[in-house]
Amino acid sequence: MLQVNVEQARFNMIQQQIRPWEVLEQRVLDLMSDIPRENFVPTDYRNLAFADINIPLQHEQVMMFPKVEGRLLQALMLTSEDTVLEIGTGSAYMTALLAKLAKHVDSVDIFEDFVTEAENKLKSLNINNVSLKTGDAINGWNTDTQYDVIILTGAVPSLIDQFQSQLKEGGRLLAIVGEMQAAMQVRLITRKNEYFHQDVLFETSLPPLLGAQTQNHFIF
Repeated sequence: MLQVNVEQARFNMIQQQIRPWEVLEQRVLDLMSDIPRENFVPTDYRNLAFADINIPLQHEQVMMFPKVEGRLLQALMLTSEDTVLEIGTGSAYMTALLAKLAKHVDSVDIFEDFVTEAENKLKSLNINNVSLKTGDAINGWNTDTQYDVIILTGAVPSLIDQFQSQLKEGGRLLAIVGEMQAAMQVRLITRKNEYFHQDVLFETSLPPLLGAQTQNHFIF
């Protein structure tokens, strides 16, 4: 793909997909224009880097629709003082976006090759405020550490208890919840003292995070 075509495709992604999906925060739009999404897409799908689709990854995982990535990023309202826990590194594109807005990101994936590839991708962009780990983190990770933001980048059948105690006051948990792909909800949970406020943002469809258990229910 010629460079001029890449930049036109990137512009079209922002203007025709992301903005119409109510992603209007300028710093999010600017960031998604600046971070080269094509660098995070598998080689076989490079020509679809800016398409309005879930892009297939290894292990039956996907890279989310650009408009979904933008909407999630906007909903988190990240600041430069926030510490983030990302469950599911995947392509590492969302990891890069989070890292550019937050103070530090801990990102964990169950697949070692995703983590290895993420390290190389982030290093190539001089993104150094990310700690990458391989592990089965869906039922808890660094449980003695509290975070400003926790994001689950794949679907879970129900919200996970273990993350409740890991949110700081005012912290946000973002998860895609549901067992049927046609009825998955993106939910944002905000901690207010010992109470948790929940908003349903929109519906989408993603493969499940491995290890999520149906018996875990979030306590409000």
